[in-house]
Amino acid sequence: MGVRSRLWREGRLVETDFPLEDLDVHLSTPGELVWLDVCMAGGAHADLLEELADELQLDRHAVEDAVAPGERPKATRHEKHLFVSVYATRIAPRTTIGHERHDSRLESSRISAFVLRQGLVTVRRDDRFDMDQVTRRWDEDPELLQAGVGALLHGLLDVVVDGHFETIQHLDDSIEELEDLLFAENAQPQFVQRDSYRLRKELVELRRVVLPMREVVNAVMRPNERLMDRRGPLDGYFEDLYDHVLRAAEWTESLRDMVGSIFETNLSLQDARLNTVMKKLAGWAAVIAVPTAVTGWFGQNVPYPGFQTTLGLVQSVVAMVIGTVGLYVLFRKKDWI
Repeated sequence: MGVRSRLWREGRLVETDFPLEDLDVHLSTPGELVWLDVCMAGGAHADLLEELADELQLDRHAVEDAVAPGERPKATRHEKHLFVSVYATRIAPRTTIGHERHDSRLESSRISAFVLRQGLVTVRRDDRFDMDQVTRRWDEDPELLQAGVGALLHGLLDVVVDGHFETIQHLDDSIEELEDLLFAENAQPQFVQRDSYRLRKELVELRRVVLPMREVVNAVMRPNERLMDRRGPLDGYFEDLYDHVLRAAEWTESLRDMVGSIFETNLSLQDARLNTVMKKLAGWAAVIAVPTAVTGWFGQNVPYPGFQTTLGLVQSVVAMVIGTVGLYVLFRKKDWI
């Protein structure tokens, strides 16, 4: 559904998908609270957003930021509203045939919100984020909605931050699996290296989304009498949300360090395996050199004891066997071969 709406009166849901012509009336009626969601997947409803911008006196720069690609998470205050832009994240399953192992699985979907005195207008550039999660969160505590539009904004941000935690937990589990694979007997270094690169790439992308959330929530927590009443009952909710944002940022940073450590450890293990291979090759080369030296000595074109006799053959065979077996036993004791 491209456009959705809800109307609450004194914290009680009274209407869904009301006519947009009544939006301005509801926003100016005391005791009423409005939510309007516009999904612009495929470029739809661009005209509607322009009409809303004119009707609600939305800042033109904020409207441009809501539809422009690549905007960073932020919260900015304008004369008539507060503009908030955040990203929801998830780890996409690998279902595409031929999907490269080193490709990032992280998917992000931006949600922009215009926070008005008695309403919240959300704008999405795609439909990958499920807004039903947000509406269910609002329905879980309808009494909180009596606190006003701040409760709607908190519910939205809380769902987004919970999604960040789920993404981080998924990456943490992937890192633990990679650590177990790192020291496995049948470990394949090229897979470990590719997975390390992919995880580091995903964490860099996630870091760009998670870290700015501290500034977003901090800006929202600052009171603004023109847009939201002093939060009162919402103070604890926003403080808890800010604590979750800090934990998500710290967790992301620690995982980034862990992936870097795994990448370096894998390179060190590859060097150690290469040294072991070179040591074994050198040991076998020394063993093989014994019969080569013996045959070279007895292959001289000058007379020597046992020259052109059975005794000479016996001497060469005994020398080769004793030298080869002796070096083999010595190198086996030293674990060189």
